[in-house]
Amino acid sequence: MNKCYRELLVWQKAMDLVIECYKCTRDFPKHETFGLASQLQRAIVSVPSNIAEGNERGNPKEFLHYLRIASGSLAEAETQIEISFRLNYINQSARDFLLANCEEVGRMLGGLRKNIQRKIDSL
Repeated sequence: MNKCYRELLVWQKAMDLVIECYKCTRDFPKHETFGLASQLQRAIVSVPSNIAEGNERGNPKEFLHYLRIASGSLAEAETQIEISFRLNYINQSARDFLLANCEEVGRMLGGLRKNIQRKIDSL
């Protein structure tokens, strides 16, 4: 909350993940443009968006709330990546790459949530 959201490493990593997911969805079948591709894009965009919004609220409890939403969106995106793989819209390499990056962002979100919770508890 003291930093601009753009300085948060988790926001930067989440932004990189957005780009990678968009690259993958370019190759989805055309009939999925408004289906799975759109759902994945919305879920993954929600991650850095909620980090940014929560940070800018200026209140630790609100920031924590938005970080939880970001974590939920990340889990949604992970599920959609797995579905994309099972439907053969992405290959094993792309799936593994995206899920590894989701896992990293998830760990970072968890650490940030714990840090914010400690600050709240000490007030």
